[in-house]
Amino acid sequence: MPDIRSIDDSVKWKLATQCAARLPAMYERVFSPVVGENYDELEQQVWAGLSHEAFNIARSLHLPVNNARHLADSMKLVLQILFGPEYKGEVMDVGEDGAVIMVKQCPFVTEATAIGASPDRAFKRCLAFNLSTQKSLNPNYKSRYVKALCMGDRQCEIKVEREPEHGNKTDSKKQA
Repeated sequence: MPDIRSIDDSVKWKLATQCAARLPAMYERVFSPVVGENYDELEQQVWAGLSHEAFNIARSLHLPVNNARHLADSMKLVLQILFGPEYKGEVMDVGEDGAVIMVKQCPFVTEATAIGASPDRAFKRCLAFNLSTQKSLNPNYKSRYVKALCMGDRQCEIKVEREPEHGNKTDSKKQA
């Protein structure tokens, strides 16, 4: 009989995150009919709260967040840590201080589909989590979704860029 030490860490990680990725869709299927129209709002609060864990992970690993590329890379890494090896994507530079996180595979979409739940409900969770995480890592930047897998697009595209008012303040301080 194998014990926990005989199972490869990558297998344990994959199995644990697969189970964790399935939980939101399972909760939704059970609690949404009971809670009714307040379910999405309550769930978004949970996911926004979970962003504190993402912040703590990034801080404990000393991940850089000082520009759009670093912020996007750090967010992608934290997402992979939390949501597992099935979370696949890449980061591309856009412009002078912008980046796009492109998600090619999302475990929340995969697991929702696997249990017969609608993957489009994952968007509100993801939006609450990612926007809260990004703001907690660096409030001088903003994120917006351009595309979303769970809404039927081929991939997610999350654009990260400097807030305009922060760019102007930094530029004026450099000139002073």
